[in-house]
Amino acid sequence: MATLELTANKGLGNVSMNMIADKVGIKKPSLYNHFASKEELVETMYQFLREEAKKNANVGAIDYTAIFAGKSALKILKMMVGGYFNMNQQEHMLNFYKVIYSERSLNPMAAKIVAEETDKMIIATKQLFYAMEVHKLLHFTNPDMSAVSFAMTIHG
Repeated sequence: MATLELTANKGLGNVSMNMIADKVGIKKPSLYNHFASKEELVETMYQFLREEAKKNANVGAIDYTAIFAGKSALKILKMMVGGYFNMNQQEHMLNFYKVIYSERSLNPMAAKIVAEETDKMIIATKQLFYAMEVHKLLHFTNPDMSAVSFAMTIHG
């Protein structure tokens, strides 16, 4: 959380391991006992924030049969988009995304995280669309392209 606070105020590229260690109240070598680099620390922060956001938004393993029961395709899509929106609108996750998205064109670490998040969104959407096909809720001429298009629209 100290890293998130620092990067939200100063930008990812302007925060050093020394600054993070000072903020936490430890020496820089102690910080390196836990993280080999700032990149590793930021990647770990991303994974932690994303998992916490999923828990807080009650987003877990998906049982498509239970989710689809008695619902229209439109209701299912709205529900899934709502879950993604709720997960990403949580304060810490939103602050993290503000930092990452603002620096994605300048910072390779930020670009990597944006690409990872985009890939996760596309994979989840493909799984949803394949399940909707199997359950005969929707039919796609090209489910992969439809999923990419939908995911990129929502993700954007």
